[in-house]
Amino acid sequence: MLELAGIIILGILAQWVAWRFKIPAILPLILIGLFVGPIASEFITSDGRKWIEPVWNGKNGLFPGEGLYYFLSLAISIILFEGGLTLKRSEIRNVGPVITKLITVGAFITFIGSGITAHYLFGLDWRLAFLFAALIIVTGPTVITPILRNIPLKKDVSTVLKWEGILIDPLGALAAVLVFEFISVEGDSGFTKTALIEFFKIILFGVTFGFTFAHALAFAINKKLIPHYLLNVVSLSVVLLVYVESEIFAHESGLLAVVVMGLVLGNSKLENIKELLYFKESLSVLLISILFILLAANINMEDLYLIYNWNTVFLFLIVVLIIRPLSVFASTFGSPLKTKEKVFISWVGPRGIVAAGIASLFGSKLLKQGVAGAEYITPLVFTIVLGTVLLNATTARYFAKWVGVFLKKSEGILIVGASRVARLIGHYLVNNGRHVVLIDSNMNNIAKAKELGLEAIHTNIYSDTLSDNIELNDVGYLMALTANSEINKYAINKYGAQFGENGSFRLISQKEMADDKNNPREGLFSHTDDYVSLSNVTSNYPSVNEIDLENFEHFKRLIDISISNKNIIPLFIKDPNGEYEIIPSHSNEIEAIESGSQLVYLGKPFDVEKV
Repeated sequence: MLELAGIIILGILAQWVAWRFKIPAILPLILIGLFVGPIASEFITSDGRKWIEPVWNGKNGLFPGEGLYYFLSLAISIILFEGGLTLKRSEIRNVGPVITKLITVGAFITFIGSGITAHYLFGLDWRLAFLFAALIIVTGPTVITPILRNIPLKKDVSTVLKWEGILIDPLGALAAVLVFEFISVEGDSGFTKTALIEFFKIILFGVTFGFTFAHALAFAINKKLIPHYLLNVVSLSVVLLVYVESEIFAHESGLLAVVVMGLVLGNSKLENIKELLYFKESLSVLLISILFILLAANINMEDLYLIYNWNTVFLFLIVVLIIRPLSVFASTFGSPLKTKEKVFISWVGPRGIVAAGIASLFGSKLLKQGVAGAEYITPLVFTIVLGTVLLNATTARYFAKWVGVFLKKSEGILIVGASRVARLIGHYLVNNGRHVVLIDSNMNNIAKAKELGLEAIHTNIYSDTLSDNIELNDVGYLMALTANSEINKYAINKYGAQFGENGSFRLISQKEMADDKNNPREGLFSHTDDYVSLSNVTSNYPSVNEIDLENFEHFKRLIDISISNKNIIPLFIKDPNGEYEIIPSHSNEIEAIESGSQLVYLGKPFDVEKV
């Protein structure tokens, strides 16, 4: 009981430490696992006993017999299912050829290069060498996201790294499963008809079970056959059922089945998909916390001494400094990415839970089968996982500055609200080269924004999902444009520090508009216009216009005209270099106008002859 409680407590503590210091949770989790496991047994306890013993050894331990590996298999199935839920077909189509090549061409180069390296450095059988290679193909969003969240990058770079991590997880898991199946079926006799039959059985039953049960669960949810309070636990039980049933019909097909199930459900029209995803995310955090401590604690000092040599260092350096850059540059050849961006992507490639979890599972199974060299799989993969996470977590920010991809000033704009007013302003800014993201809880507004080609996120301003969105790393301006003044104020207070480093603005309320002396400094556009005024002008004159400014006096004259004319609302000042300055509600704070600037305004075009 004490060991089990200790794992949960230490796991959540490690998650908090990771959040506090903005590092991947996998780093403190593995270090804790190694400390309470092999390190404690070697250097701390007098009788060579681990503080946490994952496998029952006759005296102590948590899981008897195959119990640890059963728990590990089921936990990984849940984690992979949650990963599958995040994959959207529409987003995959839009991520571009770079990501497609990274998860195909890049993965193949990593697979071949790592396999050859492991074979010659450690003398591993070719099949074991390529099993190791398949396991380290994956990167994973659980390790990429915490690293990128703290680095302001160009959107294209962060998007490539994020989507590579999401898409390559199930592909890497599938590759590892297939290589393992060849090894376990045929042993030393080569690739024969039996192995090929098992290969196709995995594909057939994995895809069939995942696809069928996903549609069955979606049907039950949409027809309200499952009460709301049982939705999450029923979904969890179905995931476990799919994994187990698929394993019964085709050994090692369960992982593929749950990935397919998650992918199908994630792209189904389910009202409760976000709620289901949040539950699975929370469960995944708990499982990852437990798994990494268990897996690291299960390693013995003999395993670590086995790879305590220069060959391990050479393997790590070749994977990080040669194979990863080679796969990235081959995948990005001919792409619009700049060389410095390719170099940064090459540097950031940490491995995560799928690599460590499946390595421990398969390594142990092969040891039980008596496969020569299987004892190298788990410690080698853990070395790559721990080494890449430690390297990237400590150097990614400085490396980004060194190669020149670190954004010194975040120019992106986050607009809270996706109403017609917000869509019109956002569309103008996008057409003029600015990265704009709209958020709204109204799905209809989000759909209309996407029809205009705008980047829009369906979310609730009161949730914490925005804080974790690495694609907002280049956002430096926040504009709250909703009809609700309280929501606008809340958005400024909650997200102003994170997304408004260059300025946080909101529409003023009718009460604030009536009190000109106490107009808020974060007021947006005009001290005489609120959401209703903007909506009326947008309905009558749905266009954003520009007019050349002769000097500061000309600007003030235009502002005075706009105050008296209810069909014109000033928005921005555009300087000769194309940079925008948001006009605050106190426009008298603007003290000078650069020659060649323009006034950007919403509504009826100015009569140029009169101004």
